[in-house]
Amino acid sequence: MNLTAAQEKKDKNEPRKSETPEVLPRPDFHFNGHVGRTYLDSDPAQFPQPVQAPKGAPNIVIILIDDAGFGQFSTFGGGVPSPTMDKLAAEGLRYNRFHTTALCSPTRASLITGRNHHSAAFAGITELATGYEGYTCILPKSCGTVGEVLRQNGYATAWIGKNHNTPTWETSDVGPFDHWANGLGFDYFYGFNGGDMNHWNPVLYENRNLVPASKDPNYYMTTDLADKAIAWVQKTKSIAPDKPFFLYVAPGATHAPHHAPKDWIEKFKGKFDMGWDKYREQAFERQKKLGVIPANAKLTPRPESLPAWDSLNADQKRLYAHMMEVFAAYGAFADDQMGRITNAISKLPDADNTITIYIAGDNGSSAEGGIEGSVNEMAFFNGHPEKWQDNLKVIDELGGPKHFNHFTSAWAWAMNSPFQWTKQVASHFGGTRNPMIIDWPAKIKDKGGRRSQFTHVIDIVPTIYEAVGITPPTELNGIQQKPIEGISFAYTFNDAKAKDRHNTQYFELGVNRGIYSDGWMASALSFPPWMAERGAFDPDTQKWELYNINDDFTQANDLAAQNPEKLRQMQDLWWVEASKYNVLPLDWRGSNPRMNGELMGRPSLIGKRKSMTYYPGTFGLPDAAAPPMLNKSWTITADIQISDANTNGMIITHGGMQAGYGLYLQDSKPVFVYNYLTLDWVYLKGKEALAKGKNKLTVDFVYDGGGLGKGGKLTMSANGKKIAEGRLEKTVPVQFSIVEGFDIGQDVGSPVDWNYKMPFEFTGKIDKVTVDLK
Repeated sequence: MNLTAAQEKKDKNEPRKSETPEVLPRPDFHFNGHVGRTYLDSDPAQFPQPVQAPKGAPNIVIILIDDAGFGQFSTFGGGVPSPTMDKLAAEGLRYNRFHTTALCSPTRASLITGRNHHSAAFAGITELATGYEGYTCILPKSCGTVGEVLRQNGYATAWIGKNHNTPTWETSDVGPFDHWANGLGFDYFYGFNGGDMNHWNPVLYENRNLVPASKDPNYYMTTDLADKAIAWVQKTKSIAPDKPFFLYVAPGATHAPHHAPKDWIEKFKGKFDMGWDKYREQAFERQKKLGVIPANAKLTPRPESLPAWDSLNADQKRLYAHMMEVFAAYGAFADDQMGRITNAISKLPDADNTITIYIAGDNGSSAEGGIEGSVNEMAFFNGHPEKWQDNLKVIDELGGPKHFNHFTSAWAWAMNSPFQWTKQVASHFGGTRNPMIIDWPAKIKDKGGRRSQFTHVIDIVPTIYEAVGITPPTELNGIQQKPIEGISFAYTFNDAKAKDRHNTQYFELGVNRGIYSDGWMASALSFPPWMAERGAFDPDTQKWELYNINDDFTQANDLAAQNPEKLRQMQDLWWVEASKYNVLPLDWRGSNPRMNGELMGRPSLIGKRKSMTYYPGTFGLPDAAAPPMLNKSWTITADIQISDANTNGMIITHGGMQAGYGLYLQDSKPVFVYNYLTLDWVYLKGKEALAKGKNKLTVDFVYDGGGLGKGGKLTMSANGKKIAEGRLEKTVPVQFSIVEGFDIGQDVGSPVDWNYKMPFEFTGKIDKVTVDLK
């Protein structure tokens, strides 16, 4: 029977017929032939065959850039060059109504599961987890990942870069490992487990093994990640050319710290002297010319709490323009390295049958640098505002290894042009609308096309399943699965005018709330992200705004006063969706106190112990598994052996360049240093070298008490004799570091001060180190 043209078109847009099972794993092998007394009178043996992916299944590549705004990269009208995105967009499709959750861990949980972030227990980042069902940051077994499903359907799977979906208290060398990338369905992992990472001195894992620090003086993490991704793809296709692969690359750029090679920074000298207000105007015009925003779109105004560029003095302008130069270099270099990966894949025999999904941001650009910018992210999280005058002093070092720098909140707002607000603001598109590009040479025919259907990060998984021809399992590894909550948008690949299928979507993060439904958007802001301190809040008196998104692309025209009935309807719908997806109870507490795991009662390997003994070989112990030494008295006792008068190296350290402490020897002389958020370093130093042989070194701290971050008295003793004393006027109240933990016998990551070279291995012998908490 001959099909009509309409029927042929319809068939092309229908989902692929799936023959994959709804229950995974498949049943154990059972030989169905005749079995006699010996093999001679039995049917021939038949081995169980490896699982084959559905016929014609494509390779899948997901690239996820971090903390990037809609108006950041040139492919969507921004000022940061993105030739890799340009190339993929010219070959594939640009989506201009794709949405995330406004924060990294939640978006990533939704990306790999196809469920809303509260359904997947990721209401926030892992470092802010609480004990409510939608907030634990423990990925439920009922939310199986796309990696696990593809792996059990014949795919090779790899995760390269940032993993921010493992509970912080499970990231030590003793696990458990079922929430690490390997336990979530990925055959190979190379990357880091925290929210961000020092790009010059990273703490990386290959599968479950700590990666030794590179000895290359020009080492840079993004290049390393690209190298590993290319090597894995090439090896996989060399060994099993018929096996499709799933490669998930999350380089951690452009999240703080804004680190970039110096020669790339120099390329952007003077490029942002116009300032953030003019930048937004220029980006807005480019976006219209590119067609990524409608011709009738309006540019939203600057929030009143952010300064106008013209209100700044000359030194502020010089500092802030250079911060943006560093950031642009950071993003441009990341896109360049992602291009190395896509170029390598384009040379594979089955390159045309590869779906590449490039998402520019797991949320909007980050305003966490504060109004005046930052050179130390942990100062923000510990509630300590920085001053631009201090940051100006190190302007020439920004982007290098000495600082954890972050540009100002106003530049983040500019990167999110033409929308309101930034990362963390789930109520408005500045926090949630991100560029997405999809390329599939074998199937997408509208080269360079644009798509404007409403889509969300939870839609990625069902789109992959439809493209591959996989039935989402109802049972996975013995666990009944929650239904996939996203909706495949494969129907848009070859139909630009297709009607939206994702018609309702809630948003919530830190009580920044939003609800989209059939072209309408209701939005309620709670706190801008540059407000570290949060006072009393009442969700029942929170102001709501109302937008007709079909006519108002940028949320520029608030219709709440004109249409109160529609607003009430949308508010009621938000509560319905919140009840359905584990959003409740609402929680508006900020990083202080939620970042302090001890105060929040999160699980800990320390438990209720007051005394902990560590032995050599304890490296990279994450903060959540390290002794909680904040806001209390403590004693460190190190039993060591001195080999000669030149014994050197780290005995014990916690934290790194942002904040922390260290006890080490220099020419056999003991040194204790306390780094208070790089604002002050306090040292105790022994004047005489320790004698050869066994020594007992003690550092005792007596806390003043009276609240968080108070001071106290320090005393250092050797073999029972006091050798130095001093005082800390302030101590770190919330957390030393997100990414660097606790080490015995060397310093993994960045140095706690700049008086030694990494990894500063101890050249004597450490018998044990005991930490007593009082």
